[in-house]
Amino acid sequence: MVEFRIDRRSGVATYLQIVHQTKQALRLGLLEPGDKLPTAREVVEATAINPNTVLKAYRELEREGLVEARRGLGTFVRRSLGSTPADSPLRGELVEWATRAREAGLEKDDVAALFTSVLDEQFKGDHA
Repeated sequence: MVEFRIDRRSGVATYLQIVHQTKQALRLGLLEPGDKLPTAREVVEATAINPNTVLKAYRELEREGLVEARRGLGTFVRRSLGSTPADSPLRGELVEWATRAREAGLEKDDVAALFTSVLDEQFKGDHA
């Protein structure tokens, strides 16, 4: 089951953090069709956020066709995203690269900016 981590200092709306983290879990194969998302109550207990925020995130995921709410049963994954499993060899290479970047003195935001610029360059013209 996915565990949401809320960063109150990120400037990203809390419900969007839940949406993004769910999509990331779908892309990595950590969540698959049929899997149940944590209940709003479980997310509230783990993160101390408002239950309406969780429900807003789940409604957004449902609107995008990624999950479906089943009355009295919970919210379940309908479809996955991407095809890169969490144990991909590419992940290991990325971990090594991130470690080298950190050892070189780069901060997390510096690494994110560098990585994003390379992604933008490599996937120029792709619509994701």
